[in-house]
Amino acid sequence: MNINSITRLSLILLFSTMLAGSQAGTTFAQKRRIPTGGRLAVVTDERLSALRVAPNLSARLVERLSRGRFVAVIGTTHDRDGVTFYRVKATRRRHGWIQSDAVISSSQPADEQRLMRLIRDAKEFELVARARIFLDVFPLSPLRPTVLLLYGDAAEEVTEKLSNEAARRLDEEKIAANGAPQFTYFMNYNGLDRYNRQGVKFVFDRSAKRFHYDGAAWRELVQRYPQSPEAAEARNRLEAAWLKR
Repeated sequence: MNINSITRLSLILLFSTMLAGSQAGTTFAQKRRIPTGGRLAVVTDERLSALRVAPNLSARLVERLSRGRFVAVIGTTHDRDGVTFYRVKATRRRHGWIQSDAVISSSQPADEQRLMRLIRDAKEFELVARARIFLDVFPLSPLRPTVLLLYGDAAEEVTEKLSNEAARRLDEEKIAANGAPQFTYFMNYNGLDRYNRQGVKFVFDRSAKRFHYDGAAWRELVQRYPQSPEAAEARNRLEAAWLKR
């Protein structure tokens, strides 16, 4: 079994597990369904992810594919302007043409570097989501330590914003009336949901009423790539006071 086959199998197992544990219902399951019959690719740039009836930027839109959506590439062509289009299957019955720059595939060596550039160009949730795709699609990449550090740092950087938003939206009087512990309202704050779906988990400092990233990516860095420059940075993060508590 070659590396691409292993990667494809790992992706299928990963998302099968996600589907089995998901409580989001049919819509989420449809988004994560993995099509067959072609080279597997993943949508990474929603700005270009229009699925069209023909390989032409003016062709009728079938649907806009969301980031993280799997497609099976079954053909390639170029338009008169030199734009490359993939003919793809989005589901068993739905297919069309999508600009090649909207997706990445583990079977295309250049896609690894292209996704890395997209990650570096992103901020906050967009960075986290793109980094999560990289970690899932390129498990053997030499760039993985860099992406793990970026992923963890982005998760921690957004905690101040999330903490402030949660504090503004949670009414202390209503919390007191219910009787449930105050910290449980913070940990159930719906602003955390989309990060949780990307594998990011947060802990809560009750005294400061502040979220923090739980550090999983940094721990993986230290454990799997102990000699890398990124591991030294990760150790500094893990030695921060809030993680010693």
